[in-house]
Amino acid sequence: MPHLPFALISALVLLLHAAGIVAAIHALMHTRTPQGAVAWVFGLVLLPYFTLLPYLFLGSKRFSGYAELHHSRQARLQQLDDPAQLALSAEYPPHPGAQRYQAISKMLGVPFLSGHRLRLLVNGAASFEAIFAAIASAEHYLLVQFFIIHDDALGRKLQAALLERAAAGVRVYVLYDGVGSHDLPPSYGAILRAGGVEIHRFATRRWRNRFQLNFRNHRKVVVMDGWRGFVGGLNVGEEYLGHKPPLAPWRDTHMELQGPAVADLQLAFDENWQWITGQPLKLSAPRPAAGQATALIAATGPADAQETCSLFFVQAIHAARQRLWLTTPYLVPDSAVNAALQLAVFRGVDVRILIPAIADHRTVFLASTLYAHELVRAGVRIFRYQPGFIHQKVMLIDDDTASVGSMNLDNRSLRLNFEITSLNIDSTFAGEVETMLQADFAQGREIDVADYARLHYLYRVLIHVARLLSPLL
Repeated sequence: MPHLPFALISALVLLLHAAGIVAAIHALMHTRTPQGAVAWVFGLVLLPYFTLLPYLFLGSKRFSGYAELHHSRQARLQQLDDPAQLALSAEYPPHPGAQRYQAISKMLGVPFLSGHRLRLLVNGAASFEAIFAAIASAEHYLLVQFFIIHDDALGRKLQAALLERAAAGVRVYVLYDGVGSHDLPPSYGAILRAGGVEIHRFATRRWRNRFQLNFRNHRKVVVMDGWRGFVGGLNVGEEYLGHKPPLAPWRDTHMELQGPAVADLQLAFDENWQWITGQPLKLSAPRPAAGQATALIAATGPADAQETCSLFFVQAIHAARQRLWLTTPYLVPDSAVNAALQLAVFRGVDVRILIPAIADHRTVFLASTLYAHELVRAGVRIFRYQPGFIHQKVMLIDDDTASVGSMNLDNRSLRLNFEITSLNIDSTFAGEVETMLQADFAQGREIDVADYARLHYLYRVLIHVARLLSPLL
């Protein structure tokens, strides 16, 4: 093989450095955090050979059209002082305890409303049994959105259930994330389309963007006929039923809600659908649910003007007075959430976090390990779940508040992904969540403050290196 001329090699090197400088300027102007901007700028200027290609996949942010749609819909449909919203709040007055979360309501432009029936779905079997029962009872339309849909036994069961409803005249709309469901074969969607189901891949651009791994749609939403909704941490795949070692048994949680907040659940779906298809959906108003619980649907994402997911956690943590119990598969908090957790300890709050003992993403696990040890030194009690992989995203605050949704405590959820959760104020529901979490924590091994010193020195170096990648995790 002939050697490349020195002049050509020099030209290629200069071209790479020039491209790195251009990309560094883009990163400086568009990266959401100073830490991320510093990391990208130095990497792109000094080592463009290694960082330029990853930046094409991770650094691009091309969904200004989506942001404009999102902001216009917020301004038009979600004003807390709008007469329609005021009338709704008068009809469904929230629990007095909602006052301590009003910053979340104001930030998202979504009201706390009472009148909800809530149902905790503790594992994958219970969740999908309830979801399939709801699908089978749909009369008018179904909204189905998951980050991951696999073409396995569970995925084909969902496919068959949707085809059956479409054949019965029900309008069926399906969204899945293009990266999360990267291995979903085209035949899966083709079969659904042939049977009358409308199915689309979510992307931050309406056409396929091969150079965009960030800004994924991590939401899991099912709505039946506008009045019965599901939200939580489960995707569609056999592993979520605990059928795939080595992560089995898989621990996850979903919930069902009926009541006025279902309107906000389906509004989040409709916004995603309108972005992909250009067409809004015809949706029905929720039916009265004859329940007492207060709920708010928090739909967050990188199209928001603020970092709403991070601020959601910060405000929720600050609201805790006696107890804050969290479960998350990925413990990579930003500085604001980290500080809020430590301040809660100083207020005398019982702060406990349950994280996995086994890794599904090695680098995230390593970074989580360091954050866990640092929080333990600050007085937070952290447990590693022993039976299998814990994927649930649940938060319990004091004796009356519990959230179930898709939000992780990592940079992807806090800043990069579209997420959704239901924040619920109801002592009965919170009691059910407490019972569930007590059983989960009982199956965890608590991290001791001296455990860090027992780690091998090279492993300690490795977890510190992994933390440097926190803005990308």
